[in-house]
Formats: sequence, C-alpha cells, structure tokens
Amino acid sequence: MSAGRRVVVTGVGAIAPSAAGAEPLWRNLRAGLSAVGPITHFDASSFPTRFAAEVRGLEEAASSLPPDFADRGRIARMAALAAAEALSASGLVAGDPALEETGLAVALGMGAYAHAEVFVPAAIASRDGRFDGALFAEAVRSAIRPLAAERQSPGSLVARLARRHGLGGPAQAVMTACSGGTQAIGDGARWIRDGRADVVLAGASDSEIYPMGLASFCLLGALSTRNEAPERASRPFDAARDGFVLGEGAAFLVLEEEGHARRRGATALAEVAGFGSACDAWRVTDPHPEGEGAVLAMCRALAEARLDPAEVGWVNAHGTSTPANDRIEAAALARVFGPRLPGLPVSSTKSMIGHLTVAAGAVEAVATVLALRDGVIHPTLNQETPDPECPLDTVREGERRVDLEAALSSSFAFGGQTACLAFRRARA
Repeated sequence: MSAGRRVVVTGVGAIAPSAAGAEPLWRNLRAGLSAVGPITHFDASSFPTRFAAEVRGLEEAASSLPPDFADRGRIARMAALAAAEALSASGLVAGDPALEETGLAVALGMGAYAHAEVFVPAAIASRDGRFDGALFAEAVRSAIRPLAAERQSPGSLVARLARRHGLGGPAQAVMTACSGGTQAIGDGARWIRDGRADVVLAGASDSEIYPMGLASFCLLGALSTRNEAPERASRPFDAARDGFVLGEGAAFLVLEEEGHARRRGATALAEVAGFGSACDAWRVTDPHPEGEGAVLAMCRALAEARLDPAEVGWVNAHGTSTPANDRIEAAALARVFGPRLPGLPVSSTKSMIGHLTVAAGAVEAVATVLALRDGVIHPTLNQETPDPECPLDTVREGERRVDLEAALSSSFAFGGQTACLAFRRARA
C-alpha cells in the first residue's frame, strides 16, 4: 500500500473448530491443541475420509441469533457470530454513527444443499441409465427447503450482515476460493487506504463438511485418510503427510483508519501494512511448480508494506499438509527469503484446525494479529519427520515468545489464486 492513510485492526472475532471466540481460539492455538476428530454432522462411514475439524456447539452459540440467520445454514450462522464479536471487540455498538459509513468485504462459501434436496431427487429421476428431467424437477420442488436460492447466493448474506449492523459503506462478496478470506481483508484495507471508507468489517465464513463437499475433495484425492488417528492427520511440511483435513468456521476483522481509531479511543491490535494478490494461471487444482503466484503475492505484500524480507519475523503459512502444496510453498518461501529462510519461524494454523477453505485466510489473519499483539507465535502440530524438501523452522516445540515486529499471512487457492497480508505490530 502506498504511503498515506494507515490501516489498523481494532477488533477481531472468530468461531472455529477449537473454540467459539477469538481469544479462546488463540489460547488453544498457542497450546497446540488439535480440533480434528470423527465427523458428526452426518454419517460418513462410507467415505474414504471419515474425520474433519468441526465447529462444536454451533446450535447453542447461535441460539441468540435472529431467525433470518438461524435458518440459513452453518455458513450464515458462523458469519453472524464472528462479525458480531469483531464489532463488539472494536467498541462499535448499535447506533454508533460510524457504522453508517462502515464497509463490508466478505468471502463466503456457496453453502450446502441437503442430501434430500438434490441427491434423492436425482436418484428418483434416474431410470435404466437415463435421466428424466421432468421427474427430477418435480421431485426437487417437493424436496427443496425454503430459501434455497438465497442460501446459495453469497451476496444475499453480505446484504443481511449489512442490514443487521446498519453498515452503509461499500460492500462486496469475494469469490476467490481458499484465498477468499485473505483477499477480502486486503480489499477492505485498500478501501481505507484509498479513502473510500474509514472503517471496514472484513472476513469470511465457510463449511464444506457435508456429503457433497466431502465427496468432492475425496474424489480429488486431496484429503488425508488417517482415519485411525485423525488428530495426527494434518501434518504440514511433514515427510509423511498425505493430504489436508477439512475444517469449517468464520472470522472477521474490524479495519480502521488509524486516526479515526485514535479519535474514538479504540485500541489498535496490529497494522495491516501491505497486501498482495496474484494468479499463477497454471492449473485448476495444482499450484505452479515453482510457486510463481505465491512468490508474486508475498513480494507484492512486502512492497506495499515497504518491508524488507529481513524485517519479517514470522510467516503464518498456507501449510495445507498436501504433498504438492507444502513442497511448492517451501520453494516459494526460499525464493522470497533466500538464505535467511532456515532461521525464519514458519507455522501452519491448519495443523490444529484443518483447512477452513474460503474462511481459512480470515482465521489465520486473526491468529497473526494476536501473535503480533502478544509477541507469541503458535506451533505447527504433527511435524514428526521434517521433509528435506521443506527446510523450515516450523516451531515444532510449542509456542515461542519472540520480539515480533512484522509477519506475513498467506493463502493459496484452486485456479492459482494467491493472496498475502503483511502485518506490523501496532504503534504505541
């Protein structure tokens, strides 16, 4: 970002597999607790992968939500809870005039049709190797739940969040797959930098833990199949990694122009100093073999932040635990940080809470902000045998206290969509 208006984070909110709330989540990440276990949302006994990192107790946590969120699925409920927590933590309460000009940038998953809504009608309409479209349409009409189209439209949830909190600034729904949460935060920060808003609520929410979501990733061969030890399945940068673990959740950050935050007495948790995005335009499901998009995103974030790579004290990596991603990400980090890389701490939040798909970057941004606030970085779980192709300091021993001035948080997605945020410690 060019010199000028500084962007600070004044509030964070999260609901994730290990905890409902940003502070409990941060405590569990620092403690190195795994939130991975057998799937309970539905019967997954026939799937090659039968475990995930689920958000527990969502129904109880969401009991206070108004009906227009409660009946729109897990993505909407998690988004509503995390967004409300972030606004409350920043001191922006209902009726605050600042909300009338506050922007909203949200990355959202597409939502999930229930099995009975689509798959049962499809089975009914299939006869002797032929598909009866009219019979399928009739069966869907009788099976579909109310508001199906709205549940599948990310823009409708953005509008609903804006209406609930009275947010009258610019608004957008971001659709860049697993880099979406990072992209939404970066876009929101640029709005502030460019003078389009003084405050932006930015974040993401997603859940792919439903039959079709799980089946899709199983068919891609992307998921770990360590069903006998799910808590040890997410193993970023480990030589024996065999795939990622699905997670779900939501996180939001309140971004604010520094002077605006100071005038209303808000506390800055960290500064969003730079943002970079790119597309390596390689393949739909594979990253560029030399990490081209990842390198571009990280370098652009550093350039906007006016940070030298030597000033970065920690990288919160994408770190999915897939064989290709981790190896290529390590190579990209080597291109950016050079000979300094072996001494640079690099952690993967996903080792404990799985891959939250569209919401991953937002939750990891919250972890990065709180690491800068506290001067503590969380460990990477389950790296038992370091991969020689990933020569990284992954903080295997547990949380580490550091004098942290700047950090990167990166997200890489299908289609080569890459994004990276550069954070600085808040100024006193």
